[in-house]
Amino acid sequence: MKKNILTVEESIRLSEKLKQQGKQIVLAGGCFDILHLGHIKFLESAKKLGNILFVLVEGDESVKKLKGKNRPINNQNERAKVLAALEVIDYVVLLPQMKTDKDYDKLITQINPDFIAATQDDPNILHKKRQTKLVGGKLKIVTKRIESKSTTKLAKLISKQNIL
Repeated sequence: MKKNILTVEESIRLSEKLKQQGKQIVLAGGCFDILHLGHIKFLESAKKLGNILFVLVEGDESVKKLKGKNRPINNQNERAKVLAALEVIDYVVLLPQMKTDKDYDKLITQINPDFIAATQDDPNILHKKRQTKLVGGKLKIVTKRIESKSTTKLAKLISKQNIL
C-alpha cells in the first residue's frame, strides 16, 4: 500500500503523533468515485485550514447505499490511489463499513481533527456539527457544491451511453 494511504488504525496513531508536534489536522470525507473539479476545489480549500489534510474515503458498500446499485464505478482502493496522487492531500484513510453514526463519531474522536471541512449543502452537515463539538474542533464550510460537476450526473451519463 502506498505510504500515504492508511487504515483507520494507522490514521489514529499518526494523528496522535502529529497533534503532539503541534500540527493542525483537517478532516474531509466522501465517496470520490469519479474525481472532478468540484472535488479538487473542495480539497484545496480544506487543505488551507490547517497543516495536515486527512481524507476519509467511504467503502464500496457505503457508496452503493448512498449512490445506488451501480456504484461505485471505481472501488475503494482505486479511489484512494487517485486521491493519494494529489499533492494537496497528505493522507488518505480507507474507511471500513461504517454502520451507524456512532461508528463515525468514534473515529472522529480518535483522529481528533482541529477542523472538519464540508460543502455548503452537505447532507451530513448536522452530524459533522455534532462531531466537531465532540472533539472541540471547528466545522468549516469551504465550498459550494458544483452541481454541474456531480459524480452522480457523470455516472448516469456513462450508464446511459453504456460506456462501462
